[in-house]
Amino acid sequence: MEFKHTSVLLEETITYLNINPKGVYVDGTLGGGGHAYAVCSRLDREGRFFGIDQDGAAIAAAGKRLEKFGAQVTIIRSNYAQMTEALLLKGVEGVDGIVLDLGVSSYQLDDPGRGFTYRTPEAPLDMRMDKRQEKTARDVVNSYSEAELFAMIRDYGEDKFAKNIAKHIVKARQNRPIETAGELTEVIKAAIPAKVRLKDKHPAKRTFQAIRIELNRELEVLKDSLDEMITLLHPGGRICIITFHSLEDRIVKNSFRKNENPCICPPNFPVCTCNAVSKGRVITRKPVLPSIQEIKENPRAKSAKLRVFERV
Repeated sequence: MEFKHTSVLLEETITYLNINPKGVYVDGTLGGGGHAYAVCSRLDREGRFFGIDQDGAAIAAAGKRLEKFGAQVTIIRSNYAQMTEALLLKGVEGVDGIVLDLGVSSYQLDDPGRGFTYRTPEAPLDMRMDKRQEKTARDVVNSYSEAELFAMIRDYGEDKFAKNIAKHIVKARQNRPIETAGELTEVIKAAIPAKVRLKDKHPAKRTFQAIRIELNRELEVLKDSLDEMITLLHPGGRICIITFHSLEDRIVKNSFRKNENPCICPPNFPVCTCNAVSKGRVITRKPVLPSIQEIKENPRAKSAKLRVFERV
């Protein structure tokens, strides 16, 4: 299957990145190379670009798309959580810009073999961003306790029926393991009142999101990596992050605010005594949203939000 993905908020991201043609740039979620191509097109011969992704299909697609830029481009198969270590191995200690386009690519959603979507009933419960990983969504669904499933669906899916869904999953798997997206979807449907199913979003959407986030440690990786990525920036360098749901956006917003104003002194203290030093400034006080035209052309862009931080 050909790797296809429409880059969201592309022009806005490139504008806010404020590219220095001689600079060093990193895309930590390379995907099909859409944002990467736009960045590389604005670099001169001294500029360098590093693309990081854990998905083998994305690595292959982006490599082909960016081959015209030759030695200026280095592609690394890894998780962006290892960005600093990966760049140090290439002799790079700092960069001028970082892009993260979080979430699932159109290719991953549309490939039934990847098991990311509830819309393909026969799809296996996989959901691995990195297929080198052994643990799959099937393992999560069939091995987690009822309490663990409940907490996961409540926290990562924000589903008010999380307790009942967890109960139904545990009951259903007593006879035999839940193997496919369709089987899991039917279990979820049975756990949600008919009135809600008729008027709400697809009943399985939140649970599938929760399982994917849990399996790939998406929020944990994001939260643990942000401070280090900001530190990696040269003065004046910017990090642009595109999120697709409130959980990611909240982590990015809070991290940017903390890095701008890290002081932990009580508000009534006349002078700061914690000696915390600001790393920079938040460029986007409110998130940048896709235009009506972009949403019309690419409905998956609807929930996207872009936030930007500049190192000082």
